[in-house]
Amino acid sequence: MDGTSAYLAAGCLVGLAVVGFALRWWRNRSGASVAGRQRHGGGPRPDPRRIEVGDIVEIGDTTYAVQGSIRLVEGEWRWAQHLLDDLDEHGGRRRLSVAESPGFELVLWETAPRDATVTPGAPVVEFGDLRYSWHESGQARYTASEVAALAPSGTMRYHDYRGPGGARLTFEAYGEAGWEMARGERLDSDEVTVHPQSRH
Repeated sequence: MDGTSAYLAAGCLVGLAVVGFALRWWRNRSGASVAGRQRHGGGPRPDPRRIEVGDIVEIGDTTYAVQGSIRLVEGEWRWAQHLLDDLDEHGGRRRLSVAESPGFELVLWETAPRDATVTPGAPVVEFGDLRYSWHESGQARYTASEVAALAPSGTMRYHDYRGPGGARLTFEAYGEAGWEMARGERLDSDEVTVHPQSRH
């Protein structure tokens, strides 16, 4: 082997060593990044439209278990109301609504106190220092799963209002029951992490 060939061979070996080192460094760095994302909630986020009773849902710093679900249909509109149990004991009766079609939307609702005197029907209502404008009203058919207070299926009437900054207010009445009011906050999909539980 002449000097030129030896020089080329040595150069190739050095190049391979550098490539190998770079690959090992990249793999280690990627693994650490993935682990970091998983620790900070940046891992897989299953579709909220597939939430089922028993799943665990993280919204912000709060963890909830899905205690029951109500699925509703009105014409082309389909959405679900998932009843949440606050595992961190922050209190409050909360539910997550997931609109499936024709548009995707997530709203976290908290039931208003029963002594609230606001009633639906007016073009504008006031509650909690906010003014809400009427958005839509209607009646949907529902099917309930693990919701003791409701028949397995029936109808639900509603009046929806919207306030400043994305604030929501809704009035709902299932079957022959009276109106129940809740105020809501629209969520971005990256604010909700779903942990599906094993199905038996």
